Amino acid sequence: MAAHLTRRIVSGEFESGLAPSELDISQEFGVSRVVARETLKILASLDIVDVAQGRRVVVRPRAEWDYLSPLLVEWLPEEIVTELLRELDQMRVLLEPELAAMAAVSITDEVLARLGDEIDRMSALEADPDAYLEVDHEFHMEICRAADNRILDRIMYSARWLGSASRRITNEAPAALRKATHDHTEIYEALVARDPEGARAAMRKHLANNSTLLAEKERKTKRAARRR
Repeated sequence: MAAHLTRRIVSGEFESGLAPSELDISQEFGVSRVVARETLKILASLDIVDVAQGRRVVVRPRAEWDYLSPLLVEWLPEEIVTELLRELDQMRVLLEPELAAMAAVSITDEVLARLGDEIDRMSALEADPDAYLEVDHEFHMEICRAADNRILDRIMYSARWLGSASRRITNEAPAALRKATHDHTEIYEALVARDPEGARAAMRKHLANNSTLLAEKERKTKRAARRR
């Protein structure tokens, strides 16, 4: 029910800014008030609605929704998710080159050994995109942790669901995983050399390749939406 109501809110059905109440949900779906209340709690936890005792349920501005929630990502239409992936890419371009540079200064031999193992696993998994995705994510998180900034680490970790969605798109391109392994190897080599500028440049190059693939996906999604 929460998914269904979210899609209706996104479609503009509740232009008045008022969302269905507990009673409305109970009557429409034939469920108890307790179930209806829990549905609204889910929507409130995602910052989609405001629920206050004695007042109508109000739809919150879309800019304030919790777009890092895996639930919300699953419920939104493809064109909005594609826009979010572009915005995620912008965040990564801002943060990850600097994280790589920071990591190059403080990275330990133990972390470098793990990154080397992950490069080897990537090479072996280029025919298995789903398994590759997991190793890819862990490679980037290892670098983030090596930068030794807990706030940035939590920001990157919180975006992991969107990150997985983004990687699934970029991994679809021909020879994408082989190219990604090459990019990750260049990042790794700069870290081994303890070269902040090299690590920053290698990460920026890798993300630029991803940006190109995501931009093409967004154009295709918008063309398909216009045809509908």
